[in-house]
This record gives sequence, structure tokens and C-alpha cells, in this order.
Amino acid sequence: MNKPIHVNDSNFDKEVAEAGQPVLVDFWAPWCGPCKMLTPIIDQLAEEYQGRVKIAKLNVDDNQGVAGALGIRSIPAVILFDGKDIVDNIIGARPKADFDKMLNRYLKKHDKKQAKAEKKAQRAEATA
Repeated sequence: MNKPIHVNDSNFDKEVAEAGQPVLVDFWAPWCGPCKMLTPIIDQLAEEYQGRVKIAKLNVDDNQGVAGALGIRSIPAVILFDGKDIVDNIIGARPKADFDKMLNRYLKKHDKKQAKAEKKAQRAEATA
């Protein structure tokens, strides 16, 4: 079973910004009731989107550098990154369907962009 990885202030750039794939980060804290409600959903997403989206969790109490730099003021905050870019987010506890919708919408765009880049590279090879 694939589980979310735990990121922190020291490995955030490596695990998220330099991941080479979209990364969904759950910003949470142990005392947060709504965050606890999201835990099984985040675990399901890690399993279902394995290989397409990296799923991570960041404890905002223990890692205030990243949370502060991103302006996280409410938790749970679930943010979808593509490299260093924030491409979507959901604030608060929401049903799994909302996360699926966000991820599928982004992955559809991401896949089209990848396919276009591959075709362009193939055309460049063919003419070289």
C-alpha cells in the first residue's frame, strides 16, 4: 500500500519543487480535528494516484518555515504543486470527490501538455 510521504522544512524543495511530477501536499497539525478527518482521504489518494501524483504531508507546527513562506493560515490546506508552482488548492475538510475532481482536472491538462512536448521533440528528431 502506498502511503503519503512526510515532508519538512529541510526536504520540502527536494521532495516537492524538484519532484519531476505533480505533488499534492496536505498541510496539517496533530491537534486539528478536520485534519484528522482528511487522513483516510489523503491515504486513499496516495494509493489511487500512485505513479501520477506524489502525495505528501507537512506538519505545520513542526515546520513553520515552509508554512509561513506559503502563507498557510488555515488548516487543513491541501495544495497541488507542479514544480514550484501552486496549480490548485483546497482549504478545509472536503469530501474525497472534491480532491479527485481537482487532481483529474489538473492531470488532464498536464497529460495534454506532456503529449504536445513529446510530439514536438519527435518532430525535431525527425528533421535533424
